[in-house]
Amino acid sequence: VSALQEDPTLERHFKGHRDTITSVDFNSNMKQIVTGSMDSCLMVWNMKAQMRAYRFVGHKDAVMAVQFSPSGHLVASASRDKTVRLWVPSVKGESTVFKAHTGTVRCVNFSSDGQSLVTASDDKTVKVWTVHRQKFLFSLSQHINWVRCAKFSPDGRLIVSASDDKTIKIWDKTSRECIHSFYEHGGYVNYTDFHPSGTCIAAASTDNTVKVWDIRTNKLLQHYQVHSAVVNGLSFHPSGNYLITASNDSTLKILDLLEGRLLYTLHGHQVTIQ
Repeated sequence: VSALQEDPTLERHFKGHRDTITSVDFNSNMKQIVTGSMDSCLMVWNMKAQMRAYRFVGHKDAVMAVQFSPSGHLVASASRDKTVRLWVPSVKGESTVFKAHTGTVRCVNFSSDGQSLVTASDDKTVKVWTVHRQKFLFSLSQHINWVRCAKFSPDGRLIVSASDDKTIKIWDKTSRECIHSFYEHGGYVNYTDFHPSGTCIAAASTDNTVKVWDIRTNKLLQHYQVHSAVVNGLSFHPSGNYLITASNDSTLKILDLLEGRLLYTLHGHQVTIQ
């Protein structure tokens, strides 16, 4: 949705996984998509119709999250097998395994410079890793339940994490301290991310809502009640003016953040959208 001058239309659909698709990400060159699935595989798809897809095998259990590195030369994946893998998305499909978590790894995210990875796990920790040396650096461990999601801020100085303990925590990467906790009373947060400006976060919740918080004042800025079921994921438009959300109600919704209103509802799935 470049600048939302025209209505969104379905461009392509891809088939190849043998089970539920849990995660999807675009390469920064917009020529490839990576997906992760409960079938334990990753697939890299080319936007050009005639080009073949790659299937990557290595995880021993469901793949919960995938992401291209900012350069597009690497793919990171998080799995129920308690590992994180770093793949070179080529015909060979080689990968390096990162081991430190003791539970399902639900989320993986590159820092914007591509130097670090942050992961979130059912072992109640958030872990930070170095990409080039390919090793574990440190844990953030104040959550008291499963951690669903963890993301770096655009400048890489902060980390946001969301847990089934009904908190969203903001961490300082350098001091490794939790600098603020937002408390969710309705449900727990499935997914959270930073606004491109780094000044706010958005949270997708099991109480069907989407909230936008200002992390400078710690105030709730916006509260959207547009979905009729659990909200599983969200993504900011690069301009920072729009937010797309995905829900168990089988819709995607595009929110206009400047006007604070629902702009589009996208249908096209018959079942839950992760």
